Amino acid sequence: MNTSIRHTVVAGGISGLVAGLVPALSLDVNSPGTMSVGPAGWGAVSVALQLVLAMLGGAGFGALVRDQLDGRAATAASGLLYGLLWWIVGPLTVAPMAHGHIPTWSLRDATATFPALIASLFYGGVLGGVLPLLTGTFGNPRASARCEPVVRPVRRIVILGGGFGGVSVAQRLEFLLARDPSVQITMVSQSNYLLFTPMLAEVAASGLEPQHISAPVRAAFLRVEFRHAELETVNVAARLVRTRAAGAARIDALHYDHLVLALGAVPNLRRVPGLEAHAFTLKSLDDANRLRNHVIGLLERADVEVDPHERRRQLTFVVVGGGFAGAEMIAELRDLVHSVRRFYRGIDPGALRFVLVHSGERILPELGSALAAYARRKMEARGIEFLLGARMAAAHSDSVVLADGRTVPTRTIVWAAGNQPHPLLRSLPVERSQSGAVIVEPTLQVKGLPNVWAVGDCAQIPDAFHEGSSCPPTAQHAVREGIAVAENIVAVLRGIAPRPFRFRTIATLVALGHRTAVADVRGWRFSGFLAWAMWRTVYWWKLPGLEKKIRVALDWTIDLFFPRDVALLTASPSVPQGLDAPEPGRGASSVPTPAAPPPPAT
Repeated sequence: MNTSIRHTVVAGGISGLVAGLVPALSLDVNSPGTMSVGPAGWGAVSVALQLVLAMLGGAGFGALVRDQLDGRAATAASGLLYGLLWWIVGPLTVAPMAHGHIPTWSLRDATATFPALIASLFYGGVLGGVLPLLTGTFGNPRASARCEPVVRPVRRIVILGGGFGGVSVAQRLEFLLARDPSVQITMVSQSNYLLFTPMLAEVAASGLEPQHISAPVRAAFLRVEFRHAELETVNVAARLVRTRAAGAARIDALHYDHLVLALGAVPNLRRVPGLEAHAFTLKSLDDANRLRNHVIGLLERADVEVDPHERRRQLTFVVVGGGFAGAEMIAELRDLVHSVRRFYRGIDPGALRFVLVHSGERILPELGSALAAYARRKMEARGIEFLLGARMAAAHSDSVVLADGRTVPTRTIVWAAGNQPHPLLRSLPVERSQSGAVIVEPTLQVKGLPNVWAVGDCAQIPDAFHEGSSCPPTAQHAVREGIAVAENIVAVLRGIAPRPFRFRTIATLVALGHRTAVADVRGWRFSGFLAWAMWRTVYWWKLPGLEKKIRVALDWTIDLFFPRDVALLTASPSVPQGLDAPEPGRGASSVPTPAAPPPPAT
């Protein structure tokens, strides 16, 4: 633990002790409305346990908000949110389980634990107010950083990309080089926020607010220089990166000693004719918002549509790709439509159709056959159709055409069947894989360029545990790859040989909608509600920052009691180019609606 973290953790513990005094002494810790920590009759022992728990909670709060300590108002607000989370986790969830009951998170339970809510908010408010005062005594990491003498950097590390891989590189470098001001770290990204992509499908399905799964990149660092800019060129011979700030005409030049490529991947839409014009993708918040508005707009139109063939197209939703992204997306679309269908009285539930097109013989090929079969059974039981062993041949504004000649009438096509590395990589004089990914050594150095490194989806990284295979493009790998790159760069700067990257997948989790999921944790297989709870717990914990964790927890809680929002956020829903306009020679009703193909036999 470095010095700044240690200071905030100690200050947080003391703040938690102070904040917990009044709740511990005023509340009956053994009443049903509080989170009991000891049997009845323990008296002073129970109060002491409450104070210890409050101190530990304060230490955790200090570690979580150590980057917000320049703003006392922000810290106080975070304290209130922390207290609210304390109430949800404690009295509403853990306390009923400790008494042998299953938590229901109902209005009745909330009313019964109202005194604990007041105590928790009091605790969080005092905690957030006292912590900044104590960190002034122990030493504010940002303030101390400003008092350090200015040392002109002599070496520069440039990171291209602000996703999981790039942010983990920057954070680890900042930690390892905290006492070395001669090294400057610069990050360049087209987006100024870190997007938590595992929850993007829930945003598209109106289950989460877009801003709740995105965290400002600037807030993640103390001394990393961040540039919100577009990449123009990379000259590896001159060690030069040229960038253009958003909306600016001037091109800036960045010289580097070490370059990290963390550019990620983009949807590969050129494989199928018509895909770019008529398909939705799911790689950004804009993508998710466009898809959400499109689906709700179609429901509005279908509610008053008089042409049965056109209504059939409007109520048919097609997702192409049976991997993690495709399975989660079709499940979330189904949950969204069925959640809000009650508002559209003109829509017959039997007219709704959800189709997953996949070229393989089974969905979720990344998982074992047993879990994949379970996932398919569950999704089929909810009315989702599977067209397996089917390749997409063309996309039109009103249909999907398969290679075997079948046509699925639809107004919604979501592409989740493949990505390609960032196009900028094509201009680099490096060895690339068939897909276009940069080939790297086991140390994550680009072949032939020892001062250029690559992580994440844009790199083909040897898997140390499976000879001849590459590491999968998952967030858990990208984060560890970023940490490994940072440690290897620091090693090279200090004259030490870099080490090979070694990481084995910890868990694979896939949400299937309707509080169901499948999970594989190092060979241990889980399915159903337990796997869904694991999915939510793991990804919730991985969310960056306490504020985002609390906001997402509140979104999920609201989703338990209320239908999803059907408000259109734009006057005219955004759709892919040409989606509403008939193509030349293809009138809106010129193609007859064929009978729906039967789903493959299980």
